[in-house]
Amino acid sequence: MAAGSPQILAIDLGTSGLKAALVAADGTVTGWAERPVPLRVLPGGGAEQDPLAWWTALGEVTAELGRAHPEQLRAVGTICASTQGEGTIAVDAAGEPLTACISWLDMRGAPHLRRQFGGFPAYQGMSVRRIARWLRLTGGMPSPTGKDPAAHMLFVRDTMPQVYARTATFLNVLDWINLKLTGRTVATVDSILTSWVTDNRRPGHIRYSPALVADCGVDADKLPPIVACTEVIGTLTPAAAAHLGLPASVRVVAGAIDNTAAAIGAGTTGDNDPHLYVGTSSWIAAHVPRKKTDIAAGIASVPCAIGDRYLMTALQATAGANLTWLRDKIVEYDDPLLAAGRLSRDEGTIFDAFDMIIPTVPPGANGVLYTPWLYGERAPVDDANLRAGFFNISLDTNRSDLLRAVFEGVAFNTRWLAHAVDRFLGTPVTSLAITGGGALSDSWCQIFADVLGVEIRRDAQPLAVNARGAGWIGAVGTGLLSFADIPALMRTDRVFAPNPAHRARYEEIFDVYRALHRRVAPVYRRLNRPGSA
Repeated sequence: MAAGSPQILAIDLGTSGLKAALVAADGTVTGWAERPVPLRVLPGGGAEQDPLAWWTALGEVTAELGRAHPEQLRAVGTICASTQGEGTIAVDAAGEPLTACISWLDMRGAPHLRRQFGGFPAYQGMSVRRIARWLRLTGGMPSPTGKDPAAHMLFVRDTMPQVYARTATFLNVLDWINLKLTGRTVATVDSILTSWVTDNRRPGHIRYSPALVADCGVDADKLPPIVACTEVIGTLTPAAAAHLGLPASVRVVAGAIDNTAAAIGAGTTGDNDPHLYVGTSSWIAAHVPRKKTDIAAGIASVPCAIGDRYLMTALQATAGANLTWLRDKIVEYDDPLLAAGRLSRDEGTIFDAFDMIIPTVPPGANGVLYTPWLYGERAPVDDANLRAGFFNISLDTNRSDLLRAVFEGVAFNTRWLAHAVDRFLGTPVTSLAITGGGALSDSWCQIFADVLGVEIRRDAQPLAVNARGAGWIGAVGTGLLSFADIPALMRTDRVFAPNPAHRARYEEIFDVYRALHRRVAPVYRRLNRPGSA
């Protein structure tokens, strides 16, 4: 589109940092700027970020976009955000944060969750009666790991009573960004989901359930009003306009959390059309027409950006995080892999380095098997005790074997997840769009195709998927296009077909992978139970 065409300033706030992009209604991404935001990992399962650092970063990246693309920035009439989900910030009556953001990785609320929702009979420490009600009304239930706002809010209530007393509202990450932009306190239908207090049985009418709110352990007036992802929630406050260098007349569309936005940005807005997102975490998601839950696999269809649809999401806790761990904690300080990843802000650089090594190792990583559960797992098993590990290392094993094993281990876990997705959708997935930073690796895309046995279609701009999704949600919210228009606008740069020569080997290893989980899960429960450290 021409530089003067209407532009959406799309915010993409992930765990590793904040990006902003200028996006046109046809999905053209002019470019983006980014800043890292640190994650503080604390003893006892804590993980936090500073929300004020997000706001500072947003001002910096918007200014950088203005310097690089002044005409497009002047054409911005809308702002829309995509953010990490399941974070929690307590704010006071003036909208100021009283706590750091308690991240989606934070597990400190788990014992408080069990105390609040226990009862007999119980499943994973929570009353079966309550679970049945959650499943009926919301489609899911709080994670027993404590990694969502239902537990985070109880953690604040029980361990920071003075902060709780001063809390006017608990906000998710997206909600806090929208508050800073507009001065309005709201939650979206997807950001409020994992507080587990909403009645989701009618996708166009998501509302609080009085019974769930009464039982949640948090004062009802500390929960924000709910809006649709496509709702225009206001215009920029004078302070936000000054911070971003934009007119106060710019409209703000409510936006969505990252997996909701990625399902739009991947172009998969049709029913049962799945995509695989590979970033710090990973998921398979698809829009579906009905509310449904697979309790055993931890998969549910939940409210999303498309008002008359649900989004099936199957979440893998750590995917690309395994490569970050390998790069930052295992390779030598002067290793070219480390230099490649840190001397450039282009995420493709590190994958270029990996892609030079992966093809030198045969499928199966010369016998080395890796389990990618660095911080527990969410689906197809919800188990906070699981941990990553290399198996079958010998004197002949080298670093290249370990590297390929990490790539393959994430793919094996994704295949495990894909079996549950096939059951959920009622039909085998034969073609899968891939997006997110992990899609930059040709080797990883091919490994996914070979391990899953499906065609992998790569997004032409995989790093832009969340920003593009936020841009498209903003465009729908302001009437520039409809969700039905989006698939035709999507661009694929390459299709990876499964290599039949690798199937037998990967079938054998996958059977071992599943057997290994059954055997090591009890060991990890013993090693990582409270008080075992």
